[in-house]
Amino acid sequence: MARLILFNKPYDVLSQFTDAAERATLAHYVKLPGVYPAGRLDRDSEGLLLLTGSGALQHRISDPRHKLLKIYLVQVEGEISEAALRRLREGVMLNDGPTRPAQARAIAAPALWPRDPPIRFRKSVPDSWLELCISEGRNRQVRRMTAAVGFPTLRLVRWRIGPWCVEGLAPGEYKIVDVEEPAPRRRL
Repeated sequence: MARLILFNKPYDVLSQFTDAAERATLAHYVKLPGVYPAGRLDRDSEGLLLLTGSGALQHRISDPRHKLLKIYLVQVEGEISEAALRRLREGVMLNDGPTRPAQARAIAAPALWPRDPPIRFRKSVPDSWLELCISEGRNRQVRRMTAAVGFPTLRLVRWRIGPWCVEGLAPGEYKIVDVEEPAPRRRL
């Protein structure tokens, strides 16, 4: 069995353990030796980050060939349109090529923890929420996808990766679960 840490990464925390500029890192929250992130979450994004000491498990989680579905709750500027959702479902062209088709749907504002600092509220500009499910993990992909369809991201929360979910964890909290260690890959 391998140990997997499900961590609710707060806003403005780096997905690494050290930083020369002395910004907030995982080391401020996770005091377990020998664990490393399986993938990344941008500093201005929140939610589920998985950590493990198992190289095989880390590879299985972060390698796009395994196509683990990642579910994001995304607050965007403006009232998301059906046309924009359809474009996300079909895949959008980014500067580094087309995305795979996503699952996308408008949702009511979810019951999440407050963000610190809060999203700036503007009476004259509405916002809305969507659930976006992707199996890729390009740099700032969700933000670039929503911008490409005309709805800039205001808040981004990764809710789920494969079978693991951040539900029930407050920002900065983590829990440890045991998972089956992936079999080593056979070399030919």
